[in-house]
Order: sequence, then C-alpha cells, then structure tokens
Amino acid sequence: MFTVPFDRGELSFELPAGMTGTVAVSQPIPPVGDVPAAIAHALAEPINSPRLRELAGRGDTACIVFTDVTRASPDHLLVPALLSELEAAGVRDEDVTLLCGIGMHRPSTPEEKVAKLGREVVERYRVVDNEPQNPAALADLGTTESGIPLSVHKAAYGADLLLATGIVEPHQYAGYSGARKTLAVGAAGEAMIAYTHGPQMIDHPGTRLGRIKGNPFHEAITEAARRAGLRFILNVVQNDHKQPVRVLAGEPEATFDQLVRAAKQLYEVPIPHQYDIAVAGIGYPKDQNLYQASRAASYLFFGPTPVVREGGVFVLPAPTPEGAGDGVGEQRFLERMRGAADMPSLLAELRRTGYPPGAQRAFVMAKVLEKTHVIVVGSETPDLVRQVHMVPADNMDQAFRIACDLLGTNGPATQTSANLEVLIVPHALLTLPIVQQ
Repeated sequence: MFTVPFDRGELSFELPAGMTGTVAVSQPIPPVGDVPAAIAHALAEPINSPRLRELAGRGDTACIVFTDVTRASPDHLLVPALLSELEAAGVRDEDVTLLCGIGMHRPSTPEEKVAKLGREVVERYRVVDNEPQNPAALADLGTTESGIPLSVHKAAYGADLLLATGIVEPHQYAGYSGARKTLAVGAAGEAMIAYTHGPQMIDHPGTRLGRIKGNPFHEAITEAARRAGLRFILNVVQNDHKQPVRVLAGEPEATFDQLVRAAKQLYEVPIPHQYDIAVAGIGYPKDQNLYQASRAASYLFFGPTPVVREGGVFVLPAPTPEGAGDGVGEQRFLERMRGAADMPSLLAELRRTGYPPGAQRAFVMAKVLEKTHVIVVGSETPDLVRQVHMVPADNMDQAFRIACDLLGTNGPATQTSANLEVLIVPHALLTLPIVQQ
C-alpha cells in the first residue's frame, strides 16, 4: 500500500498486479525541535550581517515581503519575529509595511492574510498585496545587460530597510526558491515577470530545477533584489511534512548559499533510471487548482533528467476545486491550453508570439505534454482537465488502467500492467529525484 497527500488528507492505493513500485522521498533529516527558538537563534546570529535591530533605527521605514497562500512558508512565525527585532530597534508600527508577494497570482483575501500572519499582526500593521499590473504602484529598476526589465513594488523600493521571508526549496526556473525570489518575483511588475518567464528563458538549458550556477533566471532575480536594496532575509528549509529542518537569517546572498546547501542534502534523491509511470503527490494548497497542481509533473520532467521515459505517464492526485485557478495568470494558462490544437503547434506559436505572465505555465506544460502524458486523479473539474489536454481519472485504479492504455500495454486485466515500473514521489514539489547516468 502506498500513500500520497490529497487535499488536506491522504490518498492510499495499491499498484496493479505486475507493476513494480519505487518510492522516492527526501532525505531523513530531523526537523527543528523548537521552531521559535531556532528563529530567535538565527536572528541573534545572522550570517554576514549585524543583527536586524542594529541595522534599523527610530524613524526608519521598513518593508517585509512575505509569501502568499500558495507557499507553505511559516510566515506566522517568521514575520512576527522580524517585527519584534524592528520594534526593539525603535521602528514605529506606522513605518512598517507588510507586502504579500503574490507575483501574478490573485490578490490575497483578508482571511488568507490572517492565516499567513496572525490576526494581531494584520490588525496592528499595514498589510498590502503586490500590484503587478499597476504602473503607479511600481518602481522602475532599469534593465539588465541582457535586456530584462526590472521593477518592484514601491513599498519595497522606498523602504529604508527591505526584508524578505521565504522557503528555500527546488524551483523549476530559479533552481531553488526563497530568499531573493520572494521579493524579485513576488513583488515585481508584470513586464519583469513576463520576461523572466518567457520562452527564451524557459528554453535556456541553464533554467532547470535545482540549478543555480549558469541559470539566467537566478541571475535576473539576484540583480533585481540587489537593485531593490534587499538587506536581510529570514528563510527556512522544510521537509516533506512542512517542518523546518534549517532556519537562517542574514545578508541575502550568503544566507541563501547556506540554505541551498542544506536544501540539496534534503531534497536531492538518487534514482537508478527513468520509469514508465510517476505518481506525483502534491497536497494542499498546491492541489487546489490545475495551474499549481501541474507543477508536480513539470518539476519531475524538468529535473536534470526527466524521471519518466519519453511517452511515459505522470499521475497527479489533485481535487482542483478551484478549476484552473482564479488569478490573472491562471486564467491565461487556461486560455492558451484550451485553445491549442496540439502541443507542438502551441509551442511553436508561443515561441513566435511570446506570452504574458501566467501563460508560461501553458508553455511549460506543452513541453511536458509533447513528450509524456498527464493524468489528474480525483479532480472535481474533469471537463477542465480535458480542456487543458490532460486526462481525468476518478480514482487511482482507473488512472493505472488509463496509463496502461497510453503506454500500449492493452490486454487482459492480469497482463496489462506487466513489467511496468512506477516511481512514487509522495511530495513531488519537495523532492528532486536525480537519475543516475
């Protein structure tokens, strides 16, 4: 019996007779026992930086960029700890802005802000969302040598002290997320997000999961954070159960480097070869819409080597009650996928015309679906699954029958699954299987 996350619970299943399963999980690094104490220690001994209370002073303005509801960052612990440091430095409540880095996602609701930060923080401080499509809310940071337009929310750029929270975990474009990305994408304008998520960036061989060196996406967000004036970060590395295993604070680049080293030890898992089928567990909140849930397939596809062979199948257990998703980006993804005749023609069109932020998920998934198949299990919106060129299945048994059909192993029920190898990745967004060459 195998188990993967599903919504706020778990989904258990067995493989059909004849299939063999291999489970890939992150390394068994023990979680931090006392998270508040670990946060306090990180702030007391920051990396390559004075304490935050020494960086700030009375009369200074401060902006803390934190993650939105699509990220499981423990901001309810991180943000209050940063606020305590600012208060100790004499920074007034009215001089602090908490900026939710929504990127091109939908604005956060009042309830989500409370869930993220705690009611006391929301009632005490100014909390705003990024406005990527509002030029009046953005500061122009110029362009990089390669022509990338850089921008950031004025609340971040105008602050005397700019801080960010986040999770350092595998990211399809940045290599590893967190640190600078919380600010440089979460609080950026549409033009910058469009360019950094454009076809020329995603087609670049350096833009890969787990890769930092030679990654043009990572280079762009590093430059954006530098120009915006990011001074201090407080980030975590978390295990499969969203438990912090490392908490560090300090100067952004040095702190991020140490967090990436810890993340690689946790997330990168060797596997012997490519598989016929990969079951990619997602879990709440990423499995609430197709835009986010589809990341499980693309993460496993865009590793150094795809975990499934060409023509193979990804199985994604995801209820997707929000359909494709309600944000501007999510709807752009839906529009491009729904209007495509096939994946090669969609890729050719998007390479020719480019696309706005959000539609990059269509480009990414077209690259996945050009070479493999994706089955979504338990979706409450099966018609939408079909519209985005994926296959809905009511349950895991049906998903495996469909996978056998797609792989060309039709026949009597006792023979359809013979000799098929299945990789089960219970936490596909927090595990980076590395195929051993």
